[in-house]
Amino acid sequence: MNRRRPTLLAALTLTAAAALTLTACGGGDSPSNDKDEIAGADTGSSTPSASATTSGPLETDRPKIELPSDLSYTFEWPKTGDKEKDAVLADSEQSIKAVDLAIVNQDALDKAYLYYYEGEAAAGTQEFIQNYVDQKAGITGSYRFYAPEVAVDEDGTASFTYCEDQGKAYVKYLKTGKVRKTEVTAKSYVIYHTSLKKTSEGVWEIQKIDSQSGSDKCQP
Repeated sequence: MNRRRPTLLAALTLTAAAALTLTACGGGDSPSNDKDEIAGADTGSSTPSASATTSGPLETDRPKIELPSDLSYTFEWPKTGDKEKDAVLADSEQSIKAVDLAIVNQDALDKAYLYYYEGEAAAGTQEFIQNYVDQKAGITGSYRFYAPEVAVDEDGTASFTYCEDQGKAYVKYLKTGKVRKTEVTAKSYVIYHTSLKKTSEGVWEIQKIDSQSGSDKCQP
């Protein structure tokens, strides 16, 4: 099952179940029926991490991702020195922001995220974004990504595992502008496992993505 941002999606789902109490969220757990659908990319200014972060893709044909100022990102993904691994890190960073851009644009078929997601991962991401669109909800706050582990195979595939701190990330309802903030718990820290494949154009596309909130590995 494709998953992304489970705590945010859970908060969104729980709020919807409560007759859409328009007050945003920021730290629940996976939604009912255990579908923590993926939701990637956020838009906003990137906050540099303490260690050197990966530089963005150099290719000019990559979609341009511009996010609102109330979204910020910290990618604690230092370069590895390996060309392919660093490319996976760079494309993964853009894929995360691209999903958030789709949420901001309220478009479940936004071209930016579809550039980075394929097959099962794309279908799950579309469903995740559609939840926001249906409830006229957006996102706000800051996101931190850390503890990256990337492996690249000779057949043009790769696996990438990383953590996300959602403690300061929230759902914002667009009609009211209200943000519902919840207590930071162990479930605010999420681990992701992605499978990627390099396209003929040199893009590392995400084929599958799974997540687990409350991962011991990601706790502070």
